[in-house]
Amino acid sequence: MKLPLFSFLFACALSAVTLFPNSARAEDKEVAVLKTSQGEMVIEFWPDVAPKTVANFIKLAKAGFYNGTAFHRIIDGFMIQGGDPLTKDPSMEGRWGTGHADERIKAEFNDHHHEFGVISMARSADPDSASSQFFICLGPTPQLDGKYTAFGKLIKGEDTLRKLGKTPVGPSPNGENSKPQSRVALESVQIVSADSIK
Repeated sequence: MKLPLFSFLFACALSAVTLFPNSARAEDKEVAVLKTSQGEMVIEFWPDVAPKTVANFIKLAKAGFYNGTAFHRIIDGFMIQGGDPLTKDPSMEGRWGTGHADERIKAEFNDHHHEFGVISMARSADPDSASSQFFICLGPTPQLDGKYTAFGKLIKGEDTLRKLGKTPVGPSPNGENSKPQSRVALESVQIVSADSIK
């Protein structure tokens, strides 16, 4: 029996959706736009390997959690770290690096390598202690692979990241030479459609 042309085309379209389910959701892909005092950066997410981590970051960003925070730890050639809500308050400077969101996220270690532009979750000695703080790699850091949850990568704003990495720093309260000498603001984090980024 011959199928009418419309039925045939519909069947083909249905097969395409079944065989390639991700293509049907391509328009729903979201990215993060980080507006900093040195310019903008755009991050793509890896929900296939770190779904809970990605969902947590997006939830916090959409709630405005990261807006007005600062990158409180910068080590040239290694990484820049931010996401601490205490950095919104200059009077809390002595405790910067200890703040976090209420929810803790279980580790989602994966096979992605920590290299330039990769964003990963900061944590304490407890593997399941990640919350809101994150870091963006300034170069290859293979010693972190499989020990920290990488959940995305920079797709735009490489020059901005390099500028942030060159921020003059001094001793932090724990003696590490990583405290920016002037405020490095993370003015906002917006979650937008990937299609809106040119």
